Parts: sequence; C-alpha cells; structure tokens
Amino acid sequence: MNPADVPSPTDFSSTTDADALAGLSCWVVTDGKAGMEIQCKGLAEALGFMPEIKRISVTKPWRWLPAALIRDPLATLGPKGDRLAPPWPDLWIASGRQTVPLTRDLRRLSGGRVFTVQIQNPAIDPALIDLIVTPEHDRLRAPNVLTTRGSLGQVTPERLAAAAGRFRARYAHLPERRIGVLIGGDNKVFRLDSRTMTTLTERLAKLAREGWGLMITPSRRTGPRNEEILRHGLHGLPADIWDAQGDNAGENPYFGILALADHLVVTGDSVNMVSEACSTGKPVHTVQLQGHAPKFDRFHAALQQAGITRDFDGSLPEWTYTPLAETRRVAGQIRRLLLDHLTRRPAA
Repeated sequence: MNPADVPSPTDFSSTTDADALAGLSCWVVTDGKAGMEIQCKGLAEALGFMPEIKRISVTKPWRWLPAALIRDPLATLGPKGDRLAPPWPDLWIASGRQTVPLTRDLRRLSGGRVFTVQIQNPAIDPALIDLIVTPEHDRLRAPNVLTTRGSLGQVTPERLAAAAGRFRARYAHLPERRIGVLIGGDNKVFRLDSRTMTTLTERLAKLAREGWGLMITPSRRTGPRNEEILRHGLHGLPADIWDAQGDNAGENPYFGILALADHLVVTGDSVNMVSEACSTGKPVHTVQLQGHAPKFDRFHAALQQAGITRDFDGSLPEWTYTPLAETRRVAGQIRRLLLDHLTRRPAA
C-alpha cells in the first residue's frame, strides 16, 4: 500500500469506530530499544489505546538466528525480559528483529484472534503477518505492506502544545528567535567525528551571535568529546544544552524544543529524529555525518525532493511544507483493518 492509496485518518475517526474499539487490549512489544518502542507507542496512542508495554530478551544462541530457524519463539525468551503468555491482546504492535518470530506465530497461538502489526521490514514472508508498516526507502512491497515517508513517532499537535507549556519558562532567557538542535551520533552506519562537530558548533555560534537562541539536546551517542566541543564553542552565548547525565537533568526537553523552535537543525543519522522534526511543519535543516547507506540516502533524497528538508549550511532560509502526519494516517488505515478483523475473527 502506497501513501497515496491510504484514506485520510479522519475517514475512520467516527464515534462509531471509537465505540467498536473500546475495551480492546493492545500490546507494544520490542526488545526495549527506544527508537522501536517510540514508533510502536506512537501508533498505539494514535489508535486511542493505552498499550501494555512488553520488553523481551531473547537468549543465546537464538538471538543471533534468523526467524526461519526459530520454531518455538516463546521458549527463547529469557528472564531479563517480560514473559509472554495468554490471554493474548486484541492488537499486537511489534518492532525489531527479535520480535519477528513471535509476531509470525501469534496468529496460530491465538487461534486467529490477534491482529498482528510489525513495524519495519521483518525479512520474512509478509503473508505471515496481518500488516507490516515500513518506510518507503526499505523498498518492501506486498498487498499487506503499508509504506510510510520516514518513521512513525509520537509528535502530535496536542503533545507539542502541552510541551510548549511545560518548557516555556526553561527557555525564557533566550532570544525570541530560536533554533532547536537535535544531535545524534555514532551508530552502525554513521560517525559523528570531531571535525563535523566543530563545523556544526561554529555555524551555531555564528547564528547565536546574530541574535538566535539555541535549544540543544544531545543524545547518548553524541559522546563526551563531541559534547565538550559543543559546550566550549558555545560558552557565553545564548545556548541551553540539556545535560542528560546531570543531577538536575529533569525531563528531556525534546518535545519542548520541537514545539518552541522556529527552525530545527537535526543530524541525519536517525530516521526517527528527522521524521519527528518534519512532523512539526517547521524548516528542518539536516547535518550529514560521516558514513553512507543506500536506504538513508533514499530517505534524505525523498524529503529534499518533497521540499521538506534542506542541508544545513549555516544559513536559515524560510520555507513551508505540509507536516508529516504518518502516524495518524497509518492509524486510520489500521483502524479500518482492525474493525474488519473483528467481524471475521473466531469466537473466543
């Protein structure tokens, strides 16, 4: 299913639909990785569920094997994670390679009563899962595959409005014109080296001297050396850098930054982070790190061709675009499919 084929989410938001889903249960299942859990939770929340969170831990050697070689996935779960057992939920939303054998087998284990959703390419026959939600750049196509521009997330107008209220006082000392800066770091594909960090810091410092306030949140992957470069280069300038490790770190201001910024500067190593920035409708300037992967190239190229993002060169041009609303759109499609499933599933 391509994005153009999917109806507007408002098509499925009637009171009748909401009543039909009331009382149903939903599990979000991952191996605990934040990026995966955020996508699953965002989708569940868009459907109106308060999901039960399940974080699994697969034991060795099963965690290294492909799904096709795992015959009894429940037996591979170790004590460090949640145990899974009946009663099964009505809706199962999972993400991550470790969850694929579980999603594959759940229709059989539940007697066909559970509607299974797997986020990201499961690398198995798509027909074994009710619905797969995966980014366009993964190039997976099948009748039950719904493709998205970027990843799912938890950014909604309501969440941003609430975050603006919580964090407005924190940034009140900064100039009224503000830049939100979301910094990732090293992963399997990309590397944030000191040269790139220095260039980014110098460009931000120049903008700060021109009257811009900087609201910055690094990640754990940024690394202490890069944070040192950032803090040293912005010392004495109107910049607020969140310290996740400090005694007074408090709540991560991530959503507050998205809500209160006029422009967003985002490193390109995280599809989740870039996608959530693009859900705000604000100009998104991407910082490309050292590294290369075809699917990331396709992702960034698609956003630039759609007029949503531009590479950050130290300037702040203005532009507009329709904000990404992939989570809400996907929720609309799943709502229709889930309602159809409820009419056909076997009796308990």
